Amino acid sequence: MHDLVIRGATLVDGTGAAARTADLAVDGATVTAVGDRLGAGRREIAADGLLLTPGWVDIHTHYDGQATWDPYITPSSWHGVTTTVFGNCGVGFAPVRPGSERYLINLMEGVEDIPETVLAEGIEFRWETFEEYLDTLDSGRRVIDIGAQVPHAALRFYAMGDRGADHAARPEPREIEAMGAMLESALRAGALGLTTSRTIKHRAKDGRYTPGLTAADPELTGLAQAMRRAGAGVIEVNSDFGDGDFEHLRAAAQIAGRPLSVLLLQVHNAPDLWRDTRARIHAARAQGMDVTGQVGSRPIGVMMALEGSIHPFTTHPLWQSMEHLAPAERYARLLADADLRRRLVTERPDDTHVRWIAGLLAKTFRLGHPIDFEPEISRGIAAMAAAEGRDPFAVALDWLMEEGGKAVLFHTFENYFDGNLDVVRELLTDPATVAGIADGGAHVGFICDASSPSSALAFWTRDRTRGEKIPIEYLVKKQTADTAGVYGLRDRGVLAPGYKADFNLIDMQRLRVLPPEIVYDLPAGGRRIIQKAEGYRHTFVSGIETMRDGEFTGALPGRLVRGARSL
Repeated sequence: MHDLVIRGATLVDGTGAAARTADLAVDGATVTAVGDRLGAGRREIAADGLLLTPGWVDIHTHYDGQATWDPYITPSSWHGVTTTVFGNCGVGFAPVRPGSERYLINLMEGVEDIPETVLAEGIEFRWETFEEYLDTLDSGRRVIDIGAQVPHAALRFYAMGDRGADHAARPEPREIEAMGAMLESALRAGALGLTTSRTIKHRAKDGRYTPGLTAADPELTGLAQAMRRAGAGVIEVNSDFGDGDFEHLRAAAQIAGRPLSVLLLQVHNAPDLWRDTRARIHAARAQGMDVTGQVGSRPIGVMMALEGSIHPFTTHPLWQSMEHLAPAERYARLLADADLRRRLVTERPDDTHVRWIAGLLAKTFRLGHPIDFEPEISRGIAAMAAAEGRDPFAVALDWLMEEGGKAVLFHTFENYFDGNLDVVRELLTDPATVAGIADGGAHVGFICDASSPSSALAFWTRDRTRGEKIPIEYLVKKQTADTAGVYGLRDRGVLAPGYKADFNLIDMQRLRVLPPEIVYDLPAGGRRIIQKAEGYRHTFVSGIETMRDGEFTGALPGRLVRGARSL
């Protein structure tokens, strides 16, 4: 008798094979049979009409700190994610010398918008080396599997001291050797890769650029040689791809003999750059290199709210005079005082923030219910204000005041230069790409793309009206077997005998991403934007049910995935 049998589900198994009706049997933590008439199970689930998929494998998150205090790894676990990888973009919290934690916190706050107060309160820093960090992660119980990567910034800062925070400082040979030794040791202990950032978008809270921004070939070569010695790990990079960056990274990956995975998206200040980067990825693959582009499935969405980190009035002196008020008190004052609302619009300062916001309003939209991830530009604030003969800031304030002051505006920051998602579809359907850029755990005050696995499935296979859809079999593979494959996690991402029993049962008719909410549940009462989903009937990790109808069961079967032991 099997431990569990799923009966009559519509199986999309993660391989790209056509959907079919099938039963699935689980024994212990493993899928043991897929087909018909599989025999009885100690527990059986009637799954007629439900979609059965592998659990989503999300390889681009930033739970480096949160994983040490939150066993539920939300928001990702609300969205069918059963394995998540963090330590991306070159930032993280190990290795770290005792007493120098503040810089790594400052860097994470600036790059990934996780407040210093949250990180300082939530992280105990019971480690110094990366191996000790892995052991700390391994000692905890959580709802999903996690994997960690070594951040370049932490390596530099540990090896070079304060000089390491300056991207222009060049490490001495002994410092490169020290970084390489630490990286090799971390990879042998189970780190999944090395990550770095070469984008000017990434700055510490104090304004300094990320430490790896202009790392030169000797440094990259030293790190690559360490990866070759370890025979493990992926190189993950977020880059602007200027000044020959791709060639530097490609050369490092060749020396390392390891996979290279780069973020690939449409940036609005260079809307065709992605084509050049993609061509370089294809050229490297044609020469036998293992290179992939991590792509998004929707616009990178900046969410503006009166309680969020970003909205049009955050630098206005009148707004700042109310920041000490509780959100409900602030909203009541705005609601009662028409002159205050008028002055927020007409007396706004001429500063960088206001000018920046003014440039965003053409592609800033109401976040409707249900959420439209491909809105028409004619529905943006600028177009609506022009049609009404009003100031766009006045329209923005009116929209923010809706829903008792809890309304959220959606700005399509990247991946939306043309006002549609045709480029995103082209990126998603490219065989050289995998699903990524969900950024779970990061940008907590203005982005919640961690809901992307759910929105991708609903939008691209069912809801899109302004262009072609994507077959469900292809899309499921894109965020299961393909993402797992980038990190050599060959035991998951497919529903077939011998694979790990991580899977979702989904009611596709009901599947949708719920409206975002602002909650204050982080350490030190920190604020974050969250989104949940409807339609997930059951989620299993290692054969154990972790969620049922959107609620946690209390089971915590998740473990740390150690790369050197899993690749």
